[in-house]
Amino acid sequence: MTPSRPYIMRALYEWIVDNDCTPYLLVDARRPGVEVPAQYVKDGQIVLNVSPTAVIELLIGNEWISFNGRFGGTPTDILLPVSAVIGIYARENGQGMVFEAEDPSPEPPDNPPGDGGGPSSSKPEGRPALKIVK
Repeated sequence: MTPSRPYIMRALYEWIVDNDCTPYLLVDARRPGVEVPAQYVKDGQIVLNVSPTAVIELLIGNEWISFNGRFGGTPTDILLPVSAVIGIYARENGQGMVFEAEDPSPEPPDNPPGDGGGPSSSKPEGRPALKIVK
């Protein structure tokens, strides 16, 4: 399955805006692919105001987030991988979500000989687990 983080981010963004609040993204600026103005990065992180009045052409895709915003009055194109987002929250009340750090993608296991790479016919082992996120 595809990662749920971009879907959750889009839903939280819409919820924050629908409640007349200002959506902020907390981003790990040290992650590969993050393109933000370095002078606004503090302790390896940057907070971005992504409200509809602050940015144009906001796109929260499944792998990348892009928009044009102003920094010190200068229009700037911002590009960052979804995996670099630490959290999304409302400025006014702090409501939102902080995401767990993503580990690098593990290497897929080698297919056993004669498997053909097709889907497995056996059931997955163990019980599914859900985790409460506050």
